[in-house]
Amino acid sequence: MRFGTPESFEVIAQSPPAALAGIASVVCVPTFRRPDMLEATLRSLAHQQGGHDIAVIVVENEGLERAGAIRASALLAAGLFKGFVIVEPRQGNCKAYNAAWRCALTRFPALRQVLGIDDDEEAEPGWLDAFLKAAASAPAELFGGSVTPVFADPERAWLAAHPVFRSHYDRSGPVPMLYSSANYLIRREVLERLGFPFLDERFDFTGGGDTDFFTRARAAGFRFWWVQEAAQRETMPARRSEFGWIAARGLRNGAISAMIERRQSPGLSGRLRVLAKSLALLAASLPRGVVLGLRTRSGLIGLYHAKVALGRLMSEFGVANEQYRKPEKN
Repeated sequence: MRFGTPESFEVIAQSPPAALAGIASVVCVPTFRRPDMLEATLRSLAHQQGGHDIAVIVVENEGLERAGAIRASALLAAGLFKGFVIVEPRQGNCKAYNAAWRCALTRFPALRQVLGIDDDEEAEPGWLDAFLKAAASAPAELFGGSVTPVFADPERAWLAAHPVFRSHYDRSGPVPMLYSSANYLIRREVLERLGFPFLDERFDFTGGGDTDFFTRARAAGFRFWWVQEAAQRETMPARRSEFGWIAARGLRNGAISAMIERRQSPGLSGRLRVLAKSLALLAASLPRGVVLGLRTRSGLIGLYHAKVALGRLMSEFGVANEQYRKPEKN
């Protein structure tokens, strides 16, 4: 495929071309100032079952100190994985993913699918095998897998029932759509059809570029599949169990959903429909919140629907929580 713009990323380290020839599956790992957690992620990839031949692209999104790139380059040289270590110096969640997928498409002519894992996650030993078996047989082009939160404070483990931490699905099979790029497999033809930039970089700091991407993929006729056995664990630092962070994530989720809907329905009539939906969700948030709070025995969790509705309304006035503006605090 043609890209039309010069590459913005820099290749820091790579395996010999002969070691990468014929590889069909590439795992993309964006990272930002978490070298220790990145190493744990890469080690989990090195211990995958099934004997599959894969490559890894590590995308450092911090252009100055480059701690992740330095650590990953040392691990590549030591033989822990093969692939590329690149730096996308322009900070932004979507920019990092765009660089990784572009690198995969241009450096791996036999590429059939890209997979993804974040630098605060570790893949279970059967993760890769489960995804590749599903991709070999399921009638779909985009696949998602489960992510289990692991809280730094075990006493906050009850928060796993909160929608901001819970996977959207819990059983394998066809699903209407995916919403998160935390754990995915995407066939090459999806990237080629939707084109570069794959993720809209206007979502760099709010998040939601992945949901927008999946929304466009659905509109293009691509199909989705959930693979519950393709499991990952995500580390949740103490700050993510604080009320302020959880409330901000709910507001952000609401803002993202409204932003995407406004893009799908431009013009005054479309904007009025989105506003009407936001008001309806606000009205429904009280009974929905009561049901959710009773089911989870948590008032904090019960507030989620109200936060989403408020986030949607706030976005009408241009207010969006940019939680990724300072990734180290996210």
